[in-house]
Amino acid sequence: MQFKKSIISVVVLSLAFAGCASTNKEKGAAIGAITGAVIGKSTSNHKNKRAVWGAAIGALAGVAIGDYMDKQEQEFRDELSGSGIEVVREGDNLRLIMPANITFATGQAYITSGFYSTLDDIARVLNKYEKTLLSIEGHTDSQGAAEFNQNLSEQRAGSVKQYLTNQNILASRLQTIGYGESRAVADNASANGRALNRRVEIQIIPNQA
Repeated sequence: MQFKKSIISVVVLSLAFAGCASTNKEKGAAIGAITGAVIGKSTSNHKNKRAVWGAAIGALAGVAIGDYMDKQEQEFRDELSGSGIEVVREGDNLRLIMPANITFATGQAYITSGFYSTLDDIARVLNKYEKTLLSIEGHTDSQGAAEFNQNLSEQRAGSVKQYLTNQNILASRLQTIGYGESRAVADNASANGRALNRRVEIQIIPNQA
């Protein structure tokens, strides 16, 4: 939801800038470029998302992408060993899976103090590898009202974003998404399953040229 609001704001600003263009052709180019980014959001196309998200950071190309992500993956594995955070490789992307039981109190969106040092470790690696975009995604189990779970997932993702920006991660690299209870990875009928579903994930995506 926060990302959607950001897209709308960028569209408004882009239209305003386009109005200052000296020709209709220039106006059309400006409007068309930002429209493509909005369409990219609706189709979940990462290439189009990056037209707005992460525009101010450096980009990677070709074989450099795999090598860059290989090194970053190894540093995450070294830093987060024994922390309870799962590091998953998905093609050229990385995903950090953070169980809620070590990050948040039940039903709360504030980060537990015991998790600060682990988030500091994550931020240290992210600051070293600055040519990546970060999608912070909140998830819940199905206990309680769906609306409450949706809001909680958004607030938890927002809390992680705020902490990372406080550790000098550029806000332009970040987006937050709350999925509520809609993306379960285990059966909510069991306590163990619900514990797996209560999580925050950080998807780390190379900013490609």
